[in-house]
Amino acid sequence: MQVRKRGGRKRALGTRRPIIVPDQPNQRWGLDFVSDALTDGRRFRVLTVVDDHTRECLALVVDTSLSGRRVVRELDAIIAQKGWPSMVVSDNGTEVTSMAILRWSQDRQIDWHYIAPGKPMQNGFIESFTAASAMNASNETLFTSPAEAKMRIGPWKDDYNDHRPHSSLGNLTPSEFASNLALEKQAA
Repeated sequence: MQVRKRGGRKRALGTRRPIIVPDQPNQRWGLDFVSDALTDGRRFRVLTVVDDHTRECLALVVDTSLSGRRVVRELDAIIAQKGWPSMVVSDNGTEVTSMAILRWSQDRQIDWHYIAPGKPMQNGFIESFTAASAMNASNETLFTSPAEAKMRIGPWKDDYNDHRPHSSLGNLTPSEFASNLALEKQAA
């Protein structure tokens, strides 16, 4: 009797080469998911998207399920407001290695860079964001419903963008830094 060998897991074919530090807005977006639980034990997730140059939080999407298709819709909504990124950096989770994401990035000619497994600091700006802001609110608050989680976590995006200066941005908030860049671009 022969035992059939199973094939390995298929992995997305995004780039895994070292990436440069962005020097302009929309050059690279970081994307990550954070999980938490409601008081009744049900899980919810938060999709976070950050522009790695301006450090602006572009999205905090709270839901109990975030499929690849949903991520694509959210990215399209950000693009409608902020413009196209040159690259998106993420881990290798099932949502971001789905056919919906692969097709989306290929159709729009946006590079998708997957960090090496177990190396979250390769996407350090988004890791720093999730540690410092939105999920701190989650850790300090017990949520009873997804709607309450959305209501409480959503305002952290504005607080982070508009009221928290960063030493790496010359002690400006991400919104101020992005506004200054836009004014410089118009003047040039």
